[in-house]
Amino acid sequence: MAEYTKNSSDDRNRGGRGPRRGRPGGEGSENQGDGKGGNELTEKVVFINRSAKVVKGGRRFSFSALVVAGDKQGRVGIGLGKAGEVADAIRKGGEDAKQHMRKVSLRDSTIPHAVLSCFGGAKVLLKPASPGTGIIAGKTVRAVVESVGVKDILSKSLGSKNAANVAKATLTALLQLRVREEIYRSRGIAIRTREVQPAVS
Repeated sequence: MAEYTKNSSDDRNRGGRGPRRGRPGGEGSENQGDGKGGNELTEKVVFINRSAKVVKGGRRFSFSALVVAGDKQGRVGIGLGKAGEVADAIRKGGEDAKQHMRKVSLRDSTIPHAVLSCFGGAKVLLKPASPGTGIIAGKTVRAVVESVGVKDILSKSLGSKNAANVAKATLTALLQLRVREEIYRSRGIAIRTREVQPAVS
């Protein structure tokens, strides 16, 4: 018994809690490294909701997290995660968002044209803006357009303010965008290039 006590005291002097924290910490750092490698996706938590279920022993809480993931190069996805803990809900939401990434057509740092989209009771209006304008949008719309890589845009949220519906309406609006080349290609029209004539002095 004396020898066991001595070993335990030595572990405490060395910082017995240190090695135990080091092992999970090392695994967590490896997971973060895997997430950053390759796609370099960014995740943003838009909204966290808490719901309670009344049972015989009291109340049981569950959490849902709405997460937006994007590479800021024209790809974005929205995911919803549910769990008994906030961290698990955010992790599940991030995985769901990464699995449902969609391609969006952009023009430079803004969008090609104005678009209005509805989802449920939410309506979102997006308009292109000149360089230097910035992102004129609310919290939910800003999270989606920033994740897709837009830097200059004008927006207005109409109708419902439900975060999930506003985010899905914004994503639906972005998916409706098409550049001129895509429209011409779908109609079988050749793109005409204008020849610049020299100015006559």
